[in-house]
Amino acid sequence: MHKIYPIIAAFVLGLISAIGFAPLGIWPLTLLCFTLLLLLVERAANLRQALTRGWWFGVGHFTAGLNWIAHAFTFQDAMPHWFGYGAVFLLSLYLAVYPAMAAGLAWRYGKRDQRQFVLYFAVAWLVTEWLRANIFTGFSWNPLGVIWISALPLADGARWIGTYGLSALTVLLAGTILLASRAENRSFAAATAFLIALFAGAAHFAKPTTPPLRRDVPVRIVQPNIGQQYKHVEAYEEPNFLKLAQLSGKPDGRSRLIFWPEAAVPAILDLEPNWRDRLASTIGPRELLMTGGLKLYYEIRGKGGNQQTVLTGANNSLWVLTPDSWLISRYDKAHLVPYGEYLPMRGILQPLGLSRLVPGDADFWPGPGPETLDLPASGSRPSLKMGVQICYEIIFSGHVVDERNRPDFLFNPSNDAWFGSWGPPQHLAQARLRALEEGIPIIRSTPTGISAVIAADGALLDHLPLGQAGYIKTFLPGKLPPTAFARMGNPAPFLLALLIFVVGIALRRRSG
Repeated sequence: MHKIYPIIAAFVLGLISAIGFAPLGIWPLTLLCFTLLLLLVERAANLRQALTRGWWFGVGHFTAGLNWIAHAFTFQDAMPHWFGYGAVFLLSLYLAVYPAMAAGLAWRYGKRDQRQFVLYFAVAWLVTEWLRANIFTGFSWNPLGVIWISALPLADGARWIGTYGLSALTVLLAGTILLASRAENRSFAAATAFLIALFAGAAHFAKPTTPPLRRDVPVRIVQPNIGQQYKHVEAYEEPNFLKLAQLSGKPDGRSRLIFWPEAAVPAILDLEPNWRDRLASTIGPRELLMTGGLKLYYEIRGKGGNQQTVLTGANNSLWVLTPDSWLISRYDKAHLVPYGEYLPMRGILQPLGLSRLVPGDADFWPGPGPETLDLPASGSRPSLKMGVQICYEIIFSGHVVDERNRPDFLFNPSNDAWFGSWGPPQHLAQARLRALEEGIPIIRSTPTGISAVIAADGALLDHLPLGQAGYIKTFLPGKLPPTAFARMGNPAPFLLALLIFVVGIALRRRSG
């Protein structure tokens, strides 16, 4: 076989494997593509070939799955729009390093025994996927395990082993198909498939009953369908506000919680009391408004008559506003998007013509991380604890909840208007997986979709589709007791990895 053919095959398999993720969700194709990837890597003549095939699979996988990133470049003028396609490809070249590492490690230590090879590939994929989420700023978008979110019962395993554990089981499932191709390995393949099915069934039937909606906590989630091209434009500030206010509905005497999207208002709320009064006028006397906005920081520079006030930084924040115009809580986004909310190495890259996608002269600063905000009781509504994860913070498994102060629910305000038709459903799928892992319901509000109510078991209770203005009028879902994953965090999937690795070692000693 010509050396280029396996590389082309790996790249094409990577492209096709992305079909298993939202919005298409054809997960059997992803499973088949991983089986064929395992075959390609197993047949590599040397470590370099194994790494190369894994890398090109990753390039195809991420280029297709992250195609929506290119859409974000159409909303700014600092760089040519075609940069978006180059950005997707360059990002994919980097992210493909992690599948390449998994392929290389599996080939290096499992090449003598196909069973070991499959087991080690599953372990290596788990570890490298975790590394992808944590090295540098981390980018854990579309972990392999998320393909199961609409294919229960295997997804229920996330309550025990988290997202990365699901990813390892997915590789094992793909590996059983490869193992079944050899008569001597069919019993091992059958045993592996049986154990995965047993685990999935046990996880599904052992999950607690999801608590009912809390009738004492009415909520209203607003989706104004304001496109990115109409934000940050002064002429649209008033129409945008009126649309948000109208969709929030008139106060009806209940103690509602009203949720607006990320960066919903252009005002600096702690510095502009008139805007606070306007927002407060849209809610009733016992209601609270949760809205995205900015927190700005200034510094006085210069001496004498040459002093000037300079904007030095900003937070991407979530504010809680009362009917009497008080800002009682604020959460600052901690996990910022590189090149989106700040420009790495600004002193080098800005002179080259690069800028961040979000307009502005100052970079955003990160907040302290997950924290729980206290929402006071009012009328029939009891006091509540609200966790907040702004936009893509919700994709980081094991990093969305303040473990010392577990919330009653998570609010995920987001601005998915940047991300075309593929990004929002992928974002929603990952939010559902966080709810399932933690046993905590999630409220999502976005400007253009997909706003949603997610139960504590990951079920999608209600949602507003892309490109539609509207609101969701419902009650807050109840939370579940902490799951095994909520108690342990990401050590849980690493325990699974250790177990699989030990089985591989045992096979080596037995065959040796």
